[in-house]
Amino acid sequence: MNECAPTIQETLFDFADTNVSEAGSRSVGPYSDPAFASNKSFPVHRWVPWVAGFSREFVVSALDKHLAGRSTVLDPFAGVGTTLVEAVVAGHEAVGFEINPFAVLASRTKASAHRIRSESLRDMINRFWSFYSSAVDGDYVCKSEPPHGFRTRGEFYSPAVLHKVLIVNDFINHLRQDDLRDVFRLAFAATMISYSNYSYEPSLSRRVSAGKQDIHDFPVGETVLAKLREMETDVAWMREHVDGTTKPATVFNESFFTAHRKVDTGTVDLVVTSPPYLNNYHYNRNTRPHLYWLGYANGNKDLLVLERQNFGKYWQTVRNSDHIGLDDTVRVDEIAECISQLRSKNTHKGVYGGNGWANYAATYFNDCARFVISAKRTLRRRGTALVVIGNSILQGVMIPTDRYLAKIADSHGLSVVDIHIPRSTRVGNSIIRSDVRVHKAETSHHLYEAVVELRKR
Repeated sequence: MNECAPTIQETLFDFADTNVSEAGSRSVGPYSDPAFASNKSFPVHRWVPWVAGFSREFVVSALDKHLAGRSTVLDPFAGVGTTLVEAVVAGHEAVGFEINPFAVLASRTKASAHRIRSESLRDMINRFWSFYSSAVDGDYVCKSEPPHGFRTRGEFYSPAVLHKVLIVNDFINHLRQDDLRDVFRLAFAATMISYSNYSYEPSLSRRVSAGKQDIHDFPVGETVLAKLREMETDVAWMREHVDGTTKPATVFNESFFTAHRKVDTGTVDLVVTSPPYLNNYHYNRNTRPHLYWLGYANGNKDLLVLERQNFGKYWQTVRNSDHIGLDDTVRVDEIAECISQLRSKNTHKGVYGGNGWANYAATYFNDCARFVISAKRTLRRRGTALVVIGNSILQGVMIPTDRYLAKIADSHGLSVVDIHIPRSTRVGNSIIRSDVRVHKAETSHHLYEAVVELRKR
């Protein structure tokens, strides 16, 4: 069996303050399964489908366990705002960082829903439906156009669908009230893939490539209306459950590595987050339609900016480099040995061999160190960071990212309280299931999800 470290059943590592069970395995711990799926049915969280993230139940358990009284909660990889929404609902001050502007729109809108006037939203929804119904049944000439820089291999929207989409966008573009416009933009963005000729499999690809038929016509307006009605209901729920004095979350559309310019040192009580996994899932590319249609991207250069900001980069970005090594901030011999092992595998495969994947893993753990340093700076003394992270398998090599992150944290002066394993088995990642794999992972290798619990000394 090829691996860079002991398996999940073997001893964690020899830290005095780390809880290891008598059997030597990592603790299951007090946290619920962090899987995002349960969010699909809960108010506000259900607004936007998302391919990654964690459950609101996990965040609630974290807030209840670690905070007493109004506190400051930070999510360095805010995504669509699960941590931020629950922090606001609980009455805390919430701060997030997120490089993807579509995700920022989602998290900001959701985490400020208690400030939206229900009556105004209801009235605007009624106006939308009146406008759309009249336009779609008549000879309406759309003023909106598809984004000029947006290119796809196949037709993204069929002509009949596109006409309806442009009618929706005409209404949205004439909205002047920022909070209501954001709700409508989000309703469109949350539904836009469902009536396109693309789908998530799990990466965004043409429907025909997955054996599905193209969508030649679709009740676009009715779909957006249903989402808006759902959002209207949830706004009322949010207003009922959140104190009117609670601030909306502050969400910075930039990398957490700039946090020293935005967040004062030692002011955060709890970090709850989940950085991108070491699975090469291209979060930004998979929201490419949203970025273009919402006006956040006009060409490939805009996507390249996001790619360069991404945590850990991507295999496609670094595979052609001769050698990318670990920074001096990664002070863990075991990680260096793992990178070396990866680099030596399947060298005859060129960029599809070990060197490209070793470069990818090295950039990932370099950013793990940058994250630890930034998190330590923002946390108060005795503040806690909960980091949800999954292990990975590269070139048939099992990489325990949770254990490696913990070792990096320890080397920079954070206490490793525990590594909890709330989900001992998870679905295969994009590397294992993609054509760039060298071979299938051995049966003894399996994927799990961990919560690394850190504390500032």
